[in-house]
Amino acid sequence: MRWPATIGPAPTTGDLRSVSDSTVIRRRNVLSLFQYFAEGAVAVGVAPKGLEQAFAGHVEISPSMWSQIKSSRPIGDKLARQIEQHCGKAAGWLDEEREAAGLTPGEQQFLALALQAWRATNSDGRKALRAQMKQLAQA
Repeated sequence: MRWPATIGPAPTTGDLRSVSDSTVIRRRNVLSLFQYFAEGAVAVGVAPKGLEQAFAGHVEISPSMWSQIKSSRPIGDKLARQIEQHCGKAAGWLDEEREAAGLTPGEQQFLALALQAWRATNSDGRKALRAQMKQLAQA
């Protein structure tokens, strides 16, 4: 198929890759902001239910748009700046690739509990734990 001349030159592979990378970086960073928001709320006693809606309200988007952003919707420049502003981040923060953050306190607690369960059981128990974790991971 020939690229229509009326809409400009066809994008190069490099152009497509950078758009994709930008989308992935922004999504990772906004999910990191949500995680920080949620952990802060839970730490002060807010119930986990409704945190998705609360975050959407905090950054002034609809819960539906937040759901789309988490899964597939690209974050445009205007929306990126809006999210950064409401989360107290400098303009361009969402565009910067970051090293993966360390384990959260909740993840550390889970791993400590999993290790305790692993060490407290025999071979059959470990097989059962492994099977249950694989089942949960595939759900």
